[in-house]
Amino acid sequence: MTNNKKQIFLNEVTDQIRSKEAKNYVANELNYHLKEAKRIWVDKGLSEGEAEEKAVEQMGSPIKLGIQMNKLHRPKVDWWLVILLAVALGLSFLPMISLGYMESRHFLINKILIVLFGITATVGFMLVDYRKWKRFGWLFYLMGIFLLVIIRLFSNTMINGLHLITLGPITVEGLMVLPFFFLAWASFFNNKKLKVWHFLILFLFPIFLFLSLPSISTIYIYFVMVFVMLWWGKFSKKVKWLISTGTFSLLLLTGIVAWQFVQPYQMARLLAFLNPEKYADGAGFTILKIHELLSKAGWFGSNTWEFIPEAHTNLVFVSFTYYYGWLFAIVLVAILSLFVARMVVILPKVKDSYGRLLLIGGLALYGVQLVSNIGMALGLFPLTSMSLPFMSYGLMPTVLNAVIIGVVLSVYHRKDLVCVR
Repeated sequence: MTNNKKQIFLNEVTDQIRSKEAKNYVANELNYHLKEAKRIWVDKGLSEGEAEEKAVEQMGSPIKLGIQMNKLHRPKVDWWLVILLAVALGLSFLPMISLGYMESRHFLINKILIVLFGITATVGFMLVDYRKWKRFGWLFYLMGIFLLVIIRLFSNTMINGLHLITLGPITVEGLMVLPFFFLAWASFFNNKKLKVWHFLILFLFPIFLFLSLPSISTIYIYFVMVFVMLWWGKFSKKVKWLISTGTFSLLLLTGIVAWQFVQPYQMARLLAFLNPEKYADGAGFTILKIHELLSKAGWFGSNTWEFIPEAHTNLVFVSFTYYYGWLFAIVLVAILSLFVARMVVILPKVKDSYGRLLLIGGLALYGVQLVSNIGMALGLFPLTSMSLPFMSYGLMPTVLNAVIIGVVLSVYHRKDLVCVR
């Protein structure tokens, strides 16, 4: 009879809750608290049946409790991020318009499809309960490794020395594996059983595969993502410091040794970054061209057509600034930076360690692209294949950042449905 009373109580509470996820969460939480209250009454000398009846009674009105729980635990949508995403995707059409690409049916259809794919990826990841990904860390990792091997073995296109697979309008590149490693490392770092030697093997193996493509910019993004997530993982601070100092020391040593084998064109590209005027006829030409274009832009942009290398991809910020002006460029940077600010604001509200790791990883993945691309345009970083989030033309860069926002929305959506005991 008492079990029936408890079940009736739970049913009356959950009947007031609209979300299925919240129903399950509240039912499990109340069941836990009822068991704890029952144990206390049993310790006071009541029988099992009397103790359970007392525990149910002290919970109060199930209707009122259900209404309160519905307000407190209903899944939420972060409309700030949704609005920012809509604005960013809308602005991404502007460089295509200024460059005249939107007059081409090919570019117009492709751009619309890219945006739709991005929206689909965001919504899809938001709707999936992120907690289900936690136990699939190894699967995500192996999928990333498998995809890298496939790209290397079956590459049918090479651009600037980078191995790619081209399937009609779709290009499969190393950047595609980053979401898999992102989800994998969130699971690994959330596991207290992860050992240092596990970390080193799991971290270095993808880098060797990236080097075989070779995809230096993707290695850079991957490296930053993993080491930012490392500092939010389960390792002790001492271990984190040992791993970080050891890895950076190894990188420095590798760089010194590798310098002896740098090819002349690679040497010229690096020296051109330091002194572009000296290499104006070669690697320094693009750097000097960027300086010239940005100086001509003014506050409100230029109406004069100019050749801008990689104007709709890696140097989209340069073309955006040149045609729309520094005032508009500052607004653009502010809008793209608000994604970072919003993720930082959400972080303290998430109590689940796995959810926090996903937020930190997403923040690192997005932030390194934003800072590096704008820094590259401003001459603070060497020129490389680095996209500006949501602005650069291309399916993979857009989907990558859409997945990041989708994951963040999934975590935010369920931040009040996670029990931390």
